[in-house]
Amino acid sequence: MKSTSEFRLLFQYFKGYRFTYAFAILSTAVSAMLSLATPLLVKITIDSVIGDNPVGLSFIDDIFKALGGREFLINHLWIIGGAIVLLTALNGLAMYARGKLASKASESVAKKFKDELYSVILKADYGFYSKYPSGDIIQRCTSDVETVRNFLFSELVEVGRTISLVVLILSIMVSLNVKMALIASATLPILVVSAFWFFRLVEKNFKETDEAEAEMTNVVQENITGMRVVKAFSREEYEIKKFMKKNSKYRALDYKLYVIFAKYWAISDFLSLLQIALVVIFGVVFAIRGDVTIGTLVVFTSYESMLLWPVRQFGRILSNLGKMKISLKRISEILSTSIENIEDGGNENVSIDGDIEFKHVSFGYSTNHLVLDDVSFKIEKGQTVAFFGTTGSGKSTIINLLMRIYEPTSGEILIDGRSISQIPKSVIRRNIGLVPQEAFLFSKKVRENIALTKPHAHFEEIVDASKMAHVHGDIIHLEEGYDTLVGEKGVTLSGGQRQRVTIARTLLSNYKVLIFDDSMSAVDTETETKIVEAIESRSKTLTTILVSHRIASIRGADKIIVLEKGKVTNVGTHNELISKHGLYQNVWKIQSILEKEKMEEHN
Repeated sequence: MKSTSEFRLLFQYFKGYRFTYAFAILSTAVSAMLSLATPLLVKITIDSVIGDNPVGLSFIDDIFKALGGREFLINHLWIIGGAIVLLTALNGLAMYARGKLASKASESVAKKFKDELYSVILKADYGFYSKYPSGDIIQRCTSDVETVRNFLFSELVEVGRTISLVVLILSIMVSLNVKMALIASATLPILVVSAFWFFRLVEKNFKETDEAEAEMTNVVQENITGMRVVKAFSREEYEIKKFMKKNSKYRALDYKLYVIFAKYWAISDFLSLLQIALVVIFGVVFAIRGDVTIGTLVVFTSYESMLLWPVRQFGRILSNLGKMKISLKRISEILSTSIENIEDGGNENVSIDGDIEFKHVSFGYSTNHLVLDDVSFKIEKGQTVAFFGTTGSGKSTIINLLMRIYEPTSGEILIDGRSISQIPKSVIRRNIGLVPQEAFLFSKKVRENIALTKPHAHFEEIVDASKMAHVHGDIIHLEEGYDTLVGEKGVTLSGGQRQRVTIARTLLSNYKVLIFDDSMSAVDTETETKIVEAIESRSKTLTTILVSHRIASIRGADKIIVLEKGKVTNVGTHNELISKHGLYQNVWKIQSILEKEKMEEHN
């Protein structure tokens, strides 16, 4: 992406705050002018009040005469002192206005970026989450946005101050003494060139540093999220070494960046001090010869520091511009992500009955490898249908296609005789309830986790759903019952409790189709049977889809569809399938033997 696109994106987010920034820059320019007035007042006092030299600047000479001239001011020096105090106070007000306006605008723009990024992250196509690691996404939404905010708050407005100071100071210097003005600006071209060199180096190295920090953040995020696995397999030392490796890489790149900063500041400090020395040396010589007044020498020495500082800071501004450009590019990559269209389009009250048909459906994550190959089957309203197969056979992919998380490569999926592509995703997900493989819970109260699918549900409804999921007894024995705070990802609950809470969450809403995607693996067979029976007794029109590799979980289904390597190899009831040679029969024999041995051990 070209940098012009990135700055165009930034300009779009300026809408509503452009005048705020304009006034902030104007306040900075006013502050610059006021700060330049004090050295001029000192010069006039030394040369034209204490001394008898002419003012030298026509526009100030008129003010000087209007105040009563030399005779009046030498007897009322407090006026000049009061003027300096007034100018300082006005300068302070201008800087306050600059800070307030720039802060308001930059914080508002940063908020817009964060709001939009979060919206895109939640609405992005499912493929987005496999493209970007979660740690990298967090880095882009926090650190990168903060880099942009910092530039907008300080450097963008500082550009106005730098330009104002340079133009005004050089103009005044030239009007006072051309020869001294040339000496005072001798090293400025070298400072500007070194600033651009610094900019190019920082831009390149900051990209590498930012990406290294994102990798480090991702390691931290993964280990906090997967702490159970780390503890279970004693992976602490391994993960510490892994983090230390990423941290060392980040440290080396960050150190390299600071070395570049050190080189620039060393060069610019030398040039700045050399420039001041030239002004002092030549200024003293010219003053002794009578070519310049003492007051003019004071003005030049005062202005030299005021001139060199913003030019020297120009390198910092450019370096931060480079950082912001990299951060903007990373942000824009997220913002340009395609959004999943889930709008109702006027179908808020549309529902589905539950008839589902796959017609010669094929799907692959890449063109070279099909996960599903020419799959066809029918599910009638009110049926309980199960999908059985080994890992990688395509069971979960069928569910993802049915939920329109992915679209089929070829073939057609029908719901109630209508192509699924014509049914808005919001309608499908409002009518089809999914209990996923991973029992994910938010760090909220138990009742809040259950009420996720129906936020305004009455407490009695939550309890009924919990009883149906056979988790009510567990919940009431928790320290605070339904008001117990669940740890992040449900860490304070057992695996079976987490799964049953997610089941209760889905059962709370009146879905027309219920899908259990291998979501009872942590629940014992007896409890699982009771849950399925409770669901079936709730409504005879409810279509239930079970996905499992455990035959005991699906043997009561009206129809079992066997999948092998993305193809349907068998369809029938449990009794029909155990009498046919094939995968189902083989697995049934093995699982029956294991179940028998388990019962004998208990006896």
